[in-house]
Amino acid sequence: MTSRCSAMNELTQVELTTTQRDLLLRGLQFVRSSVKLSLGESRLPDDQRSDQLEAIETLEQQLREDLASQPSTNLS
Repeated sequence: MTSRCSAMNELTQVELTTTQRDLLLRGLQFVRSSVKLSLGESRLPDDQRSDQLEAIETLEQQLREDLASQPSTNLS
């Protein structure tokens, strides 16, 4: 998995087991729900909220694509 941070334009490579990847994907579902459902003062402006949701979706896609491209060995 390669992570991209556009603000700093740097790459970080991390090796994950299938179990770790699944755990990250489940965690991202909670983060996405939290961003979507935030109310009151904790709610971000719509443009920031959309940017965060897009970043979460992109990361989920990268994790799923990386999982699909890996051999089917489970290292957990």
